[in-house]
This record gives sequence, C-alpha cells and structure tokens, in this order.
Amino acid sequence: MASHFLLLAILALSVAQVFASDPSQLQDFCVADKMSQVRVNGFACKDSTAVVAEDFFFCGLQMAGNTSNKQGSAVTAVNVAQIAGLNTMGISLARIDYAPYGLNPPHIHPRGTEILTVLEGSLYVGFVTSNPENKLFTKVLNKGDVFVFPQGLIHFQFNYGTNKAIALAALSSQNPGVITVANAVFGSEPSISDDVLAKAFQVDKNTINRIQAQF
Repeated sequence: MASHFLLLAILALSVAQVFASDPSQLQDFCVADKMSQVRVNGFACKDSTAVVAEDFFFCGLQMAGNTSNKQGSAVTAVNVAQIAGLNTMGISLARIDYAPYGLNPPHIHPRGTEILTVLEGSLYVGFVTSNPENKLFTKVLNKGDVFVFPQGLIHFQFNYGTNKAIALAALSSQNPGVITVANAVFGSEPSISDDVLAKAFQVDKNTINRIQAQF
C-alpha cells in the first residue's frame, strides 16, 4: 500500500511540473497567418505549403530610427508583426536609437523580459521593483555592456552624452507589448479624470491639466 501512495505522489509531482512550464512547440514552426479570422493566443498557423523564406526575414535594422521627437529616441521593433515566422517562438528584438540626451521613457513590457546591449555610445539605465519597496536599480552602460530588465517592471534608458547612442534589445516574447507610463496615465482615450490623477499624484488639477495637454 505504501508503494501505491509513493507512486501517486511521484505522479502528482510530475503533473505539477508539466503544468508549471510553457508548452513545447508541436511542429517546426507556425508562421502567422495574419489573414485568418481565427482568434487564438497569438496567430493561427499559415498553411505550411505556402510558407516561404521571406516569412522568416526582416531587412532594415541597419537603418537608424528618426530621433527628431520630444523624447529624442526611436524604437525599431522586430516582432511577429514584422516577421510572421516568429509566431510561437517566444522571442523578438528591437533597435533603439538615442539622440544626444535622448530618452527611452519609463515603460513596461507586460509580456517579456528584456536584455539590452549597447552597440554605440553610453546609456544610463534602470528599473524599479514592485510595491512596496519600489527599489531603483541603475547602471551606466558603455559599448558592449549588457543589462537585463525583468518582465513587467518599469524601466528606462537615457543617453546622457553629447553623441548618439544605439542599443539592441532582445525580448522573451514574440509580442512583448509596451506601455509607456506617461502616455498611459496622461494620454489615455478618454482621459482619466483629473480628480483621480490629482489625488494619485498629490497635486492640484491645474497641474494635471497642464501635463495632460502635452499628450
């Protein structure tokens, strides 16, 4: 009888481990069929007989992004929207260009961890842990340096130098998403009530209205 209980315990642990990890792929690839009306967590698979090499290809990452904007930065994303073959692969990347004193403002990737490598210039980077600690981790990165931003945590990069900077980021999702904190809070459609924001940020409504006007 004891052996039966032991066997059941081992089986239970095995099942728990199976359900605790992401599922493995069931085929070599699942190229996104963006014309499909089927709604799944990701994209439906394109007919494998119609798959071509271009489904796994992207051209243009050598081109600098346009940093002539308020933030002085530009992100060139390469995710499943650009490469259909990334569907179900759990990975993507992005090139980030920074003008002198350019900022990739505080933002969140709700579905992916980011690992960032500086290709040119220097960056001041950081992320903040969740409540209640809200601890800030920062580092100055130079060419060839690498830094990790954990999934779902607010993070940023700032080019504090007088020369441009370039970084390459890899993310652990085919579509990691991005929520820019200021845009989400002050630029939502429709706007969040100024009563709510004034109380949240402990400022008067006029201050909130001035900030919202920027978005």
